[in-house]
Amino acid sequence: MEEKHFWEWIELKERLHFVGNYPPIKEGQIWWCAVGENIGAEINGKNHTFSRPVLIMKKLSQYSFMGIPLTSQPHEGSWYVHFKFKGKMQYAALAQAKAFSVSRLYTKMGTAPNSDLQIVRDGFRKLYC
Repeated sequence: MEEKHFWEWIELKERLHFVGNYPPIKEGQIWWCAVGENIGAEINGKNHTFSRPVLIMKKLSQYSFMGIPLTSQPHEGSWYVHFKFKGKMQYAALAQAKAFSVSRLYTKMGTAPNSDLQIVRDGFRKLYC
């Protein structure tokens, strides 16, 4: 069984909450995001920041967005769609979509082309509708 680091994540989560960092965001941007140390089949972040790339699918407010975690590990199935970002294949984990606070964001990696954002949105609709 994989070792979990819940206490470290809780400490970081508390710091993120109280820092009040609210960077401006736009749909289609990809950011390193503190997704956390999660349970079961929920996707985890990596390293000491518990972060991974997340695609901003829909801006909900200046403080929150609907995001799709990304992985570079190949995956098949209707709950993933793939696209190339900065020369590397990315797999959008559609089943892991959730609302995030912008205070979880670390570093902007760039912006996916509208055509790739549309691929993710179409996959999301197909999976959930």
